Amino acid sequence: MNPVEQHILNQKEPFQSLMLYVRSVIKRTLPEVNEKLSYKIPFYNLAKRPMIYLNVLKGTEFLDVAFAQGFLLQENFPELKDYKNRKNVRSIQIKSIEQLDEQQFVKLLLEASELIKVSKSAWHP
Repeated sequence: MNPVEQHILNQKEPFQSLMLYVRSVIKRTLPEVNEKLSYKIPFYNLAKRPMIYLNVLKGTEFLDVAFAQGFLLQENFPELKDYKNRKNVRSIQIKSIEQLDEQQFVKLLLEASELIKVSKSAWHP
C-alpha cells in the first residue's frame, strides 16, 4: 500500500469515502497523474508540478479539493471558491459524494491539466 492509500484509509468517514471517490475520478480522467503524499496530504502532480491536493481542514465538515492554479479556472468553473484568501489556489468543498457533479469535475480536471502542462510554474501561470 502506498503512502497516499494509507493516508486515505486512516481518514474518518465521510472523508475516507469522499477521498477514495475523488481519487478514482482523478486517476481515471488523468492516468498520467503522479500521486504522492506531500505536507501530509495527497497531491496529484502532472509534469512534475502540483495540480490538485486533497485536504480535510481542522474544524470543517468538508473535503477541500484544491487546484494549484484554480484562480485561472474560476471564470469557466464558478464552483471553485477562494477559501481562506489563498492567492492562486481555488477549491471545491465537498460534503457528500452526491454533491459532486462528476461530469463537471472531469471537465475541470481536463482544463486544469492543460493549464499545468503549459505553465512555467505550478503555483503561478
